[in-house]
Order: sequence, then structure tokens, then C-alpha cells
Amino acid sequence: MSPNTHDPAARSRLFGTLTALVILWPLFQAAEVKPGALFEAGNLKVIGNFLAAFLPPETGAEFLAFLGKATLETLAIATAGMALAFALAVPLAYLATGAGRERVTLNPLTRSLLTVLRGIPELVWALLFVRVFGLGPAAGVLALGLTYGGMLAKVYAEILESVDPAPARALRHSGACRPLAILYGLIPQASKELASYTVYRWECAIRASVVMGFVGAGGLGQLMDQAMKMLNGGEAASILLTFMLLVFAADGLSGLLRRGLETPPAHRASPFGWRSGLLLLGLPLTIVASFAFLKIGFSELLTAEAGRSIAEFIASFFPLDLSAEWLQKVAKGVWETLAISVVGTLLAAIVGLLLALPRPHAPFAFVLNTLRSVPELVWATITALAVGLGPFAGALALALHTAGVLGRLYAEALDNAPPAPAQALRLAGAPIGLPFLYGTLPGAAPQLIAYTLYRWEMNIRMAAILGFVGAGGLGQLLYFELSLFHYAQASTVIAAMLLLSIAVDQTSTWLRRRMR
Repeated sequence: MSPNTHDPAARSRLFGTLTALVILWPLFQAAEVKPGALFEAGNLKVIGNFLAAFLPPETGAEFLAFLGKATLETLAIATAGMALAFALAVPLAYLATGAGRERVTLNPLTRSLLTVLRGIPELVWALLFVRVFGLGPAAGVLALGLTYGGMLAKVYAEILESVDPAPARALRHSGACRPLAILYGLIPQASKELASYTVYRWECAIRASVVMGFVGAGGLGQLMDQAMKMLNGGEAASILLTFMLLVFAADGLSGLLRRGLETPPAHRASPFGWRSGLLLLGLPLTIVASFAFLKIGFSELLTAEAGRSIAEFIASFFPLDLSAEWLQKVAKGVWETLAISVVGTLLAAIVGLLLALPRPHAPFAFVLNTLRSVPELVWATITALAVGLGPFAGALALALHTAGVLGRLYAEALDNAPPAPAQALRLAGAPIGLPFLYGTLPGAAPQLIAYTLYRWEMNIRMAAILGFVGAGGLGQLLYFELSLFHYAQASTVIAAMLLLSIAVDQTSTWLRRRMR
């Protein structure tokens, strides 16, 4: 390249960078970003002692028996929760979608309900259910059922609306009712995508079931929370290793099932394929076994006394505390939560991109898998020891976990970027680095930005609950108020979480559309 050649977009890029700095600076301030805290002698000593206590992992027979039971409980919570979510999602998706309907009636109302269900993090639902039903897996199953029911219903509705409506329309004109038109006209077209997303959500439910254990909803998370509070590093290490193996196994099984669903019918030994047949046979048995293992007596929840108890508990959250003093505290929590999500996602994008660059190498893939396998709440517990309690610990925890997620997605996007521009620059003698910056990166940029924005939508929900372990934001406010039984104040915080989640979702969607 000629020394006189300059980047024609340099001025606009400089303006964009300066604008981003002006916007991000107050968010970095709110997140209390202090990199120097990572290198303070006192913090280094504390985190060093804590990590040293992780070795050797606990291998006692009694503890391993508890660990095995907690692992099975985690799998059962995820499976039972997904079964409940599916049972909730099917009728809600039917009401929410406009597919097969000539006039939209319940659509807006149902979609608003879905927004509430998925907008409140599952950990918050779990915390509320623990208050009503006590410690144990029932709270985790119900929490997963509500949050994931909202997620599944929304995606199911969108998938059904995205397929060719002609077959359903023809059935409707032939006199078929709407359920049959959807069943025979739309679902056959969308079955692969519907099943694939459901399997993916089960994989996510396993991670979520571990996180919910931190508020007493059973499983590996509850065991991990006890070990961390007792500063028993050996037990924590064994639990963490077990969870990582569980996540890797769930990833592998999820991928196997999705590949089975993608196999063309002509290449299957049966109309459904052996994987699909195994799934259809084993799924009901697994669900029944999960509920039986957890020993959840849902019949006890249907009694008049239980109904009164639940109604009284819900009534205690109203009216919301809208006093000026409390709203000021909630507004500060909202700003902190937003700062944690933005800073954490931005740091994750930088680290994830750096780890995605040497994408063919197995060690980097292992690092990415390790980062995303450790739950954000565990990372937050560790980062709080490294930099102290507060929003910076939350931002670092989000960054570490999200870097593993984005790094994997970024690597795939870079692999799929058109190779021709970078090859042309290399043949023209461009210096090292420029072919990537001006050849590969621009082709992958839209996908990279989309992945980052999608992840930000998820991180705002997690940022809202990292305060449960002292990482600031709305989660810390909610945890304190629920601990003190101040339900009117807690309901205001939950409403703020919901509104913030909706606002971030809308902003992210708008930005993605602008960048297409």
C-alpha cells in the first residue's frame, strides 16, 4: 500500500470513537472501574489464598455421594422445569402468534404477558418461590417454568409466523379450525427449528438450574453456595469441575440431538431417524423420572390453604413503594445495573475477539469453554474477593463469563467471513494486521455486532441479579429488601428490573435494525 494512501473513513471512525467515549465514560464511572484494584497487595493475597484452597479438590466418599445426588437434582430441575415451560409455552404461543388467524384479538395481551414472564430473571422468580414454598427444587422448577415458558412461547410464535402461511391458509379456507390449520399447515414446516430451539433451551436450563441453587432452589448451586460461604475451596473445586463436565456433556448431547434433527429425511433409517425416535421414546420417561426424583408434591399447591398463602404473599407486594426517597435509590440501582451490563459486555467483546483470533487452536477453545461454563454468580464471588464488593466485581464477572460465550460465536463469524478481501490485501503486500482489520473484520462485523447486542440483552438480566452476592445494582437492593421482608420496596425493584430489561431489548433491536 502506498504511504500516501489514507483511510477515507478515518474521520467518521474518529468521530464515532469520540462519541462512544463520551457515552461510555459515565457508565465506567458508575461501574466503579478501577483496574488497579486487581493488583493491590491485599486483594492479591486474599484471592491467592482463596484459589490455593481449591487444591486439592475434595474426593471423600461422603462428599462425592452428596455431589452425585446434587448433580442428578440439577439435571432433574432443568428437565422438569423445561417440561413445565413447554406446557405453558404451547398455549401461550398459540394465543400470541397471528399465524392462522384472520383477526388478531388476544395477540397484544398475550405478548405483554410473555414480556413480563421472560423479563423477570429466573433467579428472582426462584427467590420469590423459595419465600413461599421454602427451600428445595420446587422453587427452581417453577421459576424455570415461568421464565423459560415466556421465552419459548415468544420464539415459538415468531417461528410459526416466519414460515410459509399458504398451507395453513388453504386449510382454513377448506373449513379447518385454526388449531388444525397450525398443526398440519405450519408445524410440519417449522418442526426442525422448534425442536432445535427447545433442545438448546434445555441446555441453557442446566446452567440456570445451577445459578438458582444460590438462593436455595436445590442442586449443584445450593451445594456450591454452601461451600463458598464456608470458604471450603476443595469442595467448591469438585463442584465446579462437576458442573463444567455437566455443561460439556449437555453441549455435546444438545449438539447431537440438533444434528439428528437436521439430517435430511432421505438419509434417515426411519421417517424420524434413530436419534429422533430415541428422543420421542426417552423424553416422556425422563420427564416422569425427573419429577419422581425431585418428589415435588404439586398437589399440595392446589389446596385452598396454599392458595390463600400465595394470595396473601402476592398481596403483600402491593401497592408499590413510590416514595421519592425510595425511587431515588432504585434509580441509582438502575444506573449501576445498566453500567455493569454495558461495561461487562464491552470488556467481554474485547477479550472474546482476542481469544477468537487464534480460532483453530484447541487450547483457546478450552479457555473459552471454561470461561462460559463457570456461572456468573460464581465468577462474581471470586471477583468480589479480587476487587472488593461493588459494581466493578459484577462487571468483571459478566466479562469473564460472556467472553467465553462471545469468543465462540466470534470465531464462527470470522470463519464464515468472505476470505477474498483479506487475501487480496495480503497479495498487495499489506502489513501484518491490515488484511484482518480491513479485509476479514468488515465482512464479519455485522454478525459480531448482532451477537454482542443479543448478549447485552441477556446480560442486563444477569446484571440485575449479581447483587445477590454483593456486586451492586438492583440485585443488591432486591436481596436486602426481601431479606428484611420489605415487599412493597422489593416490588418496586422488580418493576424496575422489568422496565430496564424491556428498554434494553428495544434499544438492542433498534440498533440491530439500524446496522443492517
